[in-house]
Amino acid sequence: MEQLKNSGLMFWSLELLIIAALIWCCTKISFLFSPIGIFLSTIFVPILISGVLFYMLNPVVQLLTKVKLGKFSISRTWAVAIVFVLLFGVLAYGVTWLVPRLINQISNLISSVPNFTRETQTLVEKWSHSRLLQHVDVSKYINRTQNYLSKYADSMLNGVSTGIGSVVSTITSVTVIAVTVPVMLFYMLKDGPKFEPSLRKFMPSARQNQIIELLNKMSETISHYIGGQVIECLFVGTFTAIGYMLIGQKYALLLGVFAGVCNIIPYVGPYLGIAPSLLVAMTSGTTMIIEVIVVVVIVQQVDGNLIYPNIIGRSLQIHPLTIIVLLLAAGNIAGLAGMILAIPLYAVVKTVVQYGYNIYEVQQAQQKQAKADQLIHPKTAAAGSDNSSRND
Repeated sequence: MEQLKNSGLMFWSLELLIIAALIWCCTKISFLFSPIGIFLSTIFVPILISGVLFYMLNPVVQLLTKVKLGKFSISRTWAVAIVFVLLFGVLAYGVTWLVPRLINQISNLISSVPNFTRETQTLVEKWSHSRLLQHVDVSKYINRTQNYLSKYADSMLNGVSTGIGSVVSTITSVTVIAVTVPVMLFYMLKDGPKFEPSLRKFMPSARQNQIIELLNKMSETISHYIGGQVIECLFVGTFTAIGYMLIGQKYALLLGVFAGVCNIIPYVGPYLGIAPSLLVAMTSGTTMIIEVIVVVVIVQQVDGNLIYPNIIGRSLQIHPLTIIVLLLAAGNIAGLAGMILAIPLYAVVKTVVQYGYNIYEVQQAQQKQAKADQLIHPKTAAAGSDNSSRND
């Protein structure tokens, strides 16, 4: 009986039973946790957007605080104010120059969908007469695609007509985010250096330096990833749009911006970004399709060989196979948002695990060194222990 009480099997069995009982109790009182879930879901998006902007703009703020003109230096508050002015200036320029052009191209693209459908069908029928597709019933697949697109369009129109409440709710949430994000971002940038001293008060004194070092490593990893992703998306979007303009692709600006946004998703993003461009190019003939593929291949090669390895790859050091597995799992669990957030979350977890393992190795090395010292100098170690006991 005593052996059973002292066995590890008994201990872990009780632990598992207690955890199972707690989970069962939580499922029965889930209504108590629903307000917490609503609160977290409400503040998640503003905090996420503010955090991304913080990691993008904080290096600029730190750079401005280091600028000195004689005896004059810029305080952090004034640096944040300057960054805010520049940010709103860029946003205003984007709204006045970029957004109208994008809206114009989107409206033209929507109005041209019937013509695209007819031209694409004509092009596919020409291909069907070739030797490679001579024995394939292409018209059957075209009809299936058209039926699917028409059903999808009808469902979207019905959703828009019957979902006025959801549209109002979306507008309200966007307005709340637009108001709260600048306020949260301002205080993040202004009071960011005060976070570490405030956090030290709640940490055990023996582990303060280790925890702060770990948090700094995590913050550095996120900063490298966000900054690198922004640079990479701007590069891909800008040069893809320029390439499309050079070859005369329709809606070059819209398709370039779409390719840059899709590039947020590693490895999968470029394929998503080229899909609408290929559909548009099909209406202009085979030559345009080849030119579009060439433009995308050149931009992606430059990005993959120069931009990504030098900006993101060195900081994350994640194997491509690991990224693909993470994207597949995260996409099934949380959709597009999961695919976007999977890589930085994995990078943070990897940083924590590596740091913990390094601390464990250091502790093991210290213990081995202490044992070796005892074996080499047993009398000195014994005398030291006697002196310490006498002092006690």
